[in-house]
Amino acid sequence: MSTGDLISIHPSELKFPCNGKSSSLGEVHVVDPSILSSVELRKQSSCSMQLTNKTDQYVAFKVKTTNPRKYCVRPNTGIVLPGGTCSVTVTMQAQKEAPPDMQCKDKFLLQSVVAPTGATTKDITTEMFNKVDGKVVEEFKLRVVYIPANPPSPVPEGSEEGSSPRASVLENGNQNASLFYTGRVSAEEHKEESSEAWSMVTKLTEEKASAVQQNQKLRQELELVRKEISKRRAGGFSFMFVVLVGLISLLLGYLVKRT
Repeated sequence: MSTGDLISIHPSELKFPCNGKSSSLGEVHVVDPSILSSVELRKQSSCSMQLTNKTDQYVAFKVKTTNPRKYCVRPNTGIVLPGGTCSVTVTMQAQKEAPPDMQCKDKFLLQSVVAPTGATTKDITTEMFNKVDGKVVEEFKLRVVYIPANPPSPVPEGSEEGSSPRASVLENGNQNASLFYTGRVSAEEHKEESSEAWSMVTKLTEEKASAVQQNQKLRQELELVRKEISKRRAGGFSFMFVVLVGLISLLLGYLVKRT
């Protein structure tokens, strides 16, 4: 976890486990480092990071990357309410093959700065993150890490001692044919199940990000409504009070004229 005076970030690294072979299965790192979901290469991979506002002020953030064509960040800018949290989803575009050395030079930069009270995402500008006039702009550098997938299963041991060579060859041949057919069917079924599961994970991730943004927007609107009500209560006389004073003035004028 990376932490500063304004916000804290979890996790501090964007981890995308994958296999060294393009035909093998890789894995995707989610919020918790212990939770990994299996996906195939040649498909998009996503991971999330949680931003937490440690202050009682509005905090604006902006996410940059050294490889914008390879990654999609949603949202790449936003407002974190006082004491609130915001989820940022990073999606890596489909990769044809894993890097041979399992090293990634891609990096991300997350900037945060105090924003005006009641600010929304529409109020965020590039100038807010300029380091001028002693303005405090916190910066966190996040790197992308590839994690090797699990190694392949060991080769089965040979036939038991005491069996005839010819019988062993025939038996092994039948077993290999059966295992090949079963393994082929299982691989196809696993491929279909993985594709369906990944589609569901992607859909849920998008729905979660949308729900978080809607919730944040509703909180900001509620805060603005509360402030507007407070202003109306604090300033000016009520309408009924003005009417009452007017009636009393008319009555006094009438009595003065009669006397």
